[in-house]
Amino acid sequence: MATAKSRLSIDYANVMASAVGQENGLTDAELNDAATQATAHIDRIWNEYDAGDQRWVALPDNRQLVADIESFASSEGRAYEDLILVGIGGSSLGAIATIQALAHPFRNLQPHSNRGGPRLFVLDNPDPEKVAATLETVDLSKTLVNVVTKSGQTAETMANFLVVKDALEQTVGQDQARKQIVATTDPKDGLLRQLADQEGYRDFPVPPGVDGRMTVLSAVGMLPAALCGVDIGGLLDGAAAMREASRNRDARQNPGALFASIAWLAATKRDKSMLVMMPYADSLFGIADWFRQLWAESLGKRLSTADDEVFAGQTPIKALGAIDQHSQIQLYTEGPNDKLICLTGVGTYRSGVEIAATPDSIDELGYLRNAELGQLLDRERMATAWALTNANRPNLSISIPAIDAGTVGEFFFMHEFQTVVGGGLFDVNPFGQPGVEAGKNATYALMGREGYETLRDELTGSGGESRYTLS
Repeated sequence: MATAKSRLSIDYANVMASAVGQENGLTDAELNDAATQATAHIDRIWNEYDAGDQRWVALPDNRQLVADIESFASSEGRAYEDLILVGIGGSSLGAIATIQALAHPFRNLQPHSNRGGPRLFVLDNPDPEKVAATLETVDLSKTLVNVVTKSGQTAETMANFLVVKDALEQTVGQDQARKQIVATTDPKDGLLRQLADQEGYRDFPVPPGVDGRMTVLSAVGMLPAALCGVDIGGLLDGAAAMREASRNRDARQNPGALFASIAWLAATKRDKSMLVMMPYADSLFGIADWFRQLWAESLGKRLSTADDEVFAGQTPIKALGAIDQHSQIQLYTEGPNDKLICLTGVGTYRSGVEIAATPDSIDELGYLRNAELGQLLDRERMATAWALTNANRPNLSISIPAIDAGTVGEFFFMHEFQTVVGGGLFDVNPFGQPGVEAGKNATYALMGREGYETLRDELTGSGGESRYTLS
């Protein structure tokens, strides 16, 4: 099957010094130099992939997984009224972003026959109020549970899952509960793998050798999406198209490498320590949320690849056009000039809504007569880009012709490639999360997990002054 061409484009004219001034914008020489450095990382990524590393790159090829997931979704999954997804971070954000982008925005309110699958409820934070409310809302006898964690070590996920598992067993019995639980986990190892084998859960694999935040194009993201009626084959088609574009050694013609180069230069040469992702479509807001974890957790590192202290990274911020023109844009245009802003525009929205008439008695509203809401929203984006540029605030624009499974797949692969190239430019390892692990270990200690007694004593001040009072 021939790979489709990428339909995503990036306009970076407004990040250049010619648009926003030398103090804030990039010069051609700087961008050319960054592009040369990025090319070395493009080559490295593909060489490592050919050698069996960078396994996330191969995810768009797993068509057998698509067939397996679609078979399960159509034969079993869609018979359920509700789906509870239990996972956190990379185990939930990708699925949420995909479903938000490609399913009906109010699908949970639609009749079962119209929404293409069960209602979706996500248990990520172990917030007792939300968990209790979810269990009160769903009919557990008609609920499928998808628990997602590679290792089974994630305290939040396993705590939420154990609560849901117990409630399910109390409602339908242990034997039936086993049939209503699907585990997405490591194929061989881990606590959830052990439990899935003991209980006989239906399971799908978390791909070995792929960091959790890079798993959206695996069963982690695709199983919940397929259960909610998303075209996951189209998702991989778009990712494959962007992967082909990511082979281009000219970083200015390689979307992920170009974005990484601009972000790195803005952060290190122009003190733009924040990167704002601002799509002009409600359905794309989840992708901005997914990107926040990807960019922050991958590049926010204390140590360089040579173990020197560098405290690298760029803080990602999510915003939504045009809503945040009425909240954040005032800060962005007149506050500290410390941000690079990315606006995303859509060529044609999936629905057209015309303003057919305006009151004849109020001439000032005449400009809206016969206008269309998508047209208004996109012109808001153009106006924001102009206002930012006029205030010497660097900004770039991503454009897609439409929101569909292919363009969403392109976003996912582009941002992943961008992040790995960005790791090379920032000279940090974009994989792993040592800063997160410290908090995880402290949580284990404070919860009394065996083997963490010394850390618990340190945290609670056993034998000395207490730092934390545990109830």
